[in-house]
Amino acid sequence: MNDYHRLLSRRRIVMTGAVAASSLALTGDDAFAQHGLAATSACHDGDEPTIPETEGPFFKPRSPQRGDLREGGITGRLVELSGQVLTRSCQPVAGALVDLWHANDRGEYDNNGFRLRGHLFTDTEGRYSFRTIMPGLYTGRTRHYHVKVQAPGQAVLTTQFYFPNEKQNRADPLFRRQLLMRVTPTEAEGALLAWFDVVLDLR
Repeated sequence: MNDYHRLLSRRRIVMTGAVAASSLALTGDDAFAQHGLAATSACHDGDEPTIPETEGPFFKPRSPQRGDLREGGITGRLVELSGQVLTRSCQPVAGALVDLWHANDRGEYDNNGFRLRGHLFTDTEGRYSFRTIMPGLYTGRTRHYHVKVQAPGQAVLTTQFYFPNEKQNRADPLFRRQLLMRVTPTEAEGALLAWFDVVLDLR
């Protein structure tokens, strides 16, 4: 039994906790609509699944179950990252594991502990929501989040999410336009709303 199946088998989270973990009162779609932006393109039956990306050298299993990845002493621009996990036929995937990890605002990973690392499970509508910061740059890489997504009993998708309009996107050999998040600023503390819908290769 791998680490992800262990997590799935022992999860104690109430399904709605994936969204409740965020302090946003609005859903991602409503929040983007309030700013005059569509969250993502409409889902269509038969959509291509989200493409995989390399795991990279800094993944750690058994991250804490939490939606807020910030801890004392963490600095950086606040990002509210939300989205849905869907099948290729646009059906929401409830109970999917979403594991997020990334560098701090100086481009450094915490490889001793679990700062800026965490996982949660999607609610009945397939929604997830994290509160974290914008990651910093480091040599050879543009800004990105690392993500693992696993529907119950299915294979793990490992991928990365990218920020639009980053100068380093063109220079990063791992960057893929298909993995760009929708991002818009909010009026609160210069925070960003980011949105990405994950499409799993499931019918």
